[in-house]
Amino acid sequence: MKRIAILIALLAASPAWAQMPVWKHGSMVAKSDAGIIMMPTRGGFGPKQGIDLRPLEMKDETGLMRSLISGDVDSVDGSPGVALIAGTRGVDVRILGCFWPSAPYAVFVRGPINTVQDLRGHNFAISSPSSAPDMVARAVLAKFDVPRDSIHFADLGGDADRFKAVVAGLADATVVSMEYEPIAAKNDVRLLLAARDVMPQYIRLCVTTTAKEIATRHDDVVAFMAAEIAGLRHAMADRDAALALTRSITRLPADDPRPAYIYDDAAAHHAIDTEMTLPMEKLGWMQDQLVALGNLPRKIDLNTLVDPSIRVDALKRLAAGQ
Repeated sequence: MKRIAILIALLAASPAWAQMPVWKHGSMVAKSDAGIIMMPTRGGFGPKQGIDLRPLEMKDETGLMRSLISGDVDSVDGSPGVALIAGTRGVDVRILGCFWPSAPYAVFVRGPINTVQDLRGHNFAISSPSSAPDMVARAVLAKFDVPRDSIHFADLGGDADRFKAVVAGLADATVVSMEYEPIAAKNDVRLLLAARDVMPQYIRLCVTTTAKEIATRHDDVVAFMAAEIAGLRHAMADRDAALALTRSITRLPADDPRPAYIYDDAAAHHAIDTEMTLPMEKLGWMQDQLVALGNLPRKIDLNTLVDPSIRVDALKRLAAGQ
């Protein structure tokens, strides 16, 4: 009996038996790019780094940030704009790295709208205030000198809901992912302009956590970040695996062209930074835009909002084969 008890104790102490620390990571509701964004959390890369990654999906970025602040999740994918706004309000958030440092959005329209100027007087479907689609809409209008008060805005939910609103004639324009281009024409909807053509400095997605998580769970944050980088590397190296994961998560039919379109578009434009660097110049541009558009009351020192050390340690961990 004693020998059995010792054997059980040894097995329980081994990595295979030890319970992994849980890390809850929030993302937007899965869509056609899920095979890229969710590969780290859904592709088995957490356990490889000794951490139990548990994904949580939400409909908007402000909801994700609220969940991070409340402690319901340990980290989130989201626009750095939301993190910047939280930072100016005294929330101790930290951006760890950015993996989609470009704008995969476009303005889609229906009816007699051929230029941005033609949007005056029309209904424009947006997402929640300060979210990425809202910021893109504001920046596009500002660039073409179209006053916001000349347009009727309505918060109509996520990408799918906003696109359906335009198709149904409930809205005349919206900002949604480029993935809708291959199905736009058959729905009498047109792509007016791609956001990246007018906002080359825009950053779509960064990973954000809190200073508290870094201080109290440093090793877990590093393991999580290593899993993120490893998952993104795999997603961009294996197109078939990424598309298969997208279809598995979203249950989109095999003939839906959107997963392949958005993956190939991201690859062609080198839109995914698998190493999750911190593009400080772009973050500065994002902050300047938020101040100019009225989303931020003032600028803050961006160095207080980022923590590059976690990424450095994660890369060391991966290089060591951990």
